[in-house]
Amino acid sequence: MTSSAGGSARAEATSSNRHQLSRRTIVFTGTLNPGTRTGASRRGRRKGLPRPALYIRSVRRYPTCVLEVRDLSINFRTRTVETRAVDGVSFRVESGETVAVVGESGSGKSVTALALTRLLPQPPAVYRSGGIFLNGEPVLEMAPRRLRQIRGGQIAYVFQEPSTSLNPVLTVGRQLAENIRLHRPDVRNLRAEATHWLEQVGIAEPAKRIAAYPFQLSGGMQQRVMIAMALSGRPQLLVADEPTTALDVTVQKQILDLFRDLKAKFSMSILLITHNFGIVHGLADRVVVMWRGRVVEQGCTGRVLREPAHPYTRALIDCVPRLGAHLRRLKVVDYDGLEPTPPSR
Repeated sequence: MTSSAGGSARAEATSSNRHQLSRRTIVFTGTLNPGTRTGASRRGRRKGLPRPALYIRSVRRYPTCVLEVRDLSINFRTRTVETRAVDGVSFRVESGETVAVVGESGSGKSVTALALTRLLPQPPAVYRSGGIFLNGEPVLEMAPRRLRQIRGGQIAYVFQEPSTSLNPVLTVGRQLAENIRLHRPDVRNLRAEATHWLEQVGIAEPAKRIAAYPFQLSGGMQQRVMIAMALSGRPQLLVADEPTTALDVTVQKQILDLFRDLKAKFSMSILLITHNFGIVHGLADRVVVMWRGRVVEQGCTGRVLREPAHPYTRALIDCVPRLGAHLRRLKVVDYDGLEPTPPSR
């Protein structure tokens, strides 16, 4: 790399990002195009040296990163003890990408998801180290007014039990209208806008359903209402925390198909929180596997499913039921002595 090419890449990185890009981050996100030519001549480049395009392409890709969680550690503190719930978690969500965070109950998935907009009550939660960046803006340093803007406006949530998220004494239309009024005050006809979003999530007769109360809807329809409410704020990132756990199998597939269609239609990013590897294939672009509050493996979905590197990942995949397979006892995985965080792929 010539000094001029390297200097320009570093200058571009410094001016276009509010926080410093480490070499590790640049190498992880960069892609190398063999046909790319830069200021450095191919013939004059010494064999074995990195191409200048590696750094330049990495810097240009960085603004497409919607969310970055960097070395995040969260404790829960009581009067007598302090427990680490999330330990050095790092991952990214690019624009238009679906990332699945997979792990058993208690692995820190939902705590991480709630931390993205600082929804964890403090105390007992304590953010010990690390950072969360939304379009490069540090969430952990945001003022309360800015936090209210991004909650539902830039990052929206869909939780696993819609009946506990919806207000039972208000119609779904009124609840949708309140959310639209909060995040998009320029909308004049709230009823028409609420009807529009119910239609977008596949609810039949949306003009009639906006007058219904939550208890008058099935579990699948309630979850569709929650998705419509999340989308009505036009967020950049949709966080779906176990969105199909409380639903029948056939309804689960309908909701997963809906997420897939909405991603293609609105080009939004999705962070899917789940314990089930069975719903990851065909929906997620990348997988982040969490265990005991740590990320033990992450990579492209196909590669992780075909060649899991960590024993815990293999155990989770083996738990997925397969049609026609004989019942067999799962292996007991001995986690003692395992390296908790192997290199990311």
